[in-house]
Amino acid sequence: MGFYKAARDDARVKVVGASEDHKPTADELRAAGTVALTHDNYRRMLEEVDCDAVAVGDYFARRGEIVIAALEAGKHVIADKPICTSLGELDRIGKLCKEKSRQLSALLDLRDSGALRTMRRLIGEGLIGEVHTANFTAQHPLFLGKRAAWYFEEGKHGGTLNDIGIHATDLIPWMTGRAIKRVVAGRAWNARVPQFPHFQDAGQLMLELDNGGGALGDVSYLAPDGIAYSAPQYWRVTCHGSDGVLEGNYGARQVYLATRADKAVRTIEAEADDAMGRLNEFLAAVNRSSAPGSLGTAEVLTASRAALTIQQCADRGAYAADL
Repeated sequence: MGFYKAARDDARVKVVGASEDHKPTADELRAAGTVALTHDNYRRMLEEVDCDAVAVGDYFARRGEIVIAALEAGKHVIADKPICTSLGELDRIGKLCKEKSRQLSALLDLRDSGALRTMRRLIGEGLIGEVHTANFTAQHPLFLGKRAAWYFEEGKHGGTLNDIGIHATDLIPWMTGRAIKRVVAGRAWNARVPQFPHFQDAGQLMLELDNGGGALGDVSYLAPDGIAYSAPQYWRVTCHGSDGVLEGNYGARQVYLATRADKAVRTIEAEADDAMGRLNEFLAAVNRSSAPGSLGTAEVLTASRAALTIQQCADRGAYAADL
């Protein structure tokens, strides 16, 4: 909904169609007046509406199908994350992007956080030297009873490590300058919703970076609903380097830095959040005018492959998968 509103309100964009084939949802949207629906079938919309790009926000296990159909129709695509739930779908998406010369993006909005952008800048300036470890917690509220019901319907979610972990597999290389080389371990399990035994509300992962360093993360749905996304553990990221340590979290207005030369931790003001970052970078990619470090097709495909590999390792009980 946030992206729909941003596109609708942007002078560079004209929203020419919207499809929702789940009738209860369509009725709700029409009653609220929030979306001007034109179709109840996305394939018919692709056939009937002349457009340059398609934005996708269906349930996770259906997104790959819609992304593939849009690319086959010659459209640029931006999707909510994750863009798909299988490596086979991802292979097809990557092939189509190349064959059709179309751009693919995703709503990986950690890149828009002022605190995390500040951390990236400070690491790029060499203040903590070469990054050797990146540790993060990304505890989410579950909002059981309020969150979309399909989350808990078997076969529609596709796994918490892919759902939330894709943010990390995009963030870590972008922030640290270190590529993810290998999935060391991934584990996901049902912790506190036994009525939905197939749903993984807890997930943890371990990664190897291309310089021999590592990343550890928790991407569980265990945060208390009452505090929602305000907990300091929500995307708290700590990077240790050869010359210091740096920490910040999504939504914070400051980051914390200590270098070898420091006797106390420094507090550094975070730059402003970039609320339009995902739309701006997508339009720049479509117009072939992307700035260095922007999110583009290659970055989305790479982050997606890493997240799906972590999920696959957890589901199969297999470890140490090279990327």
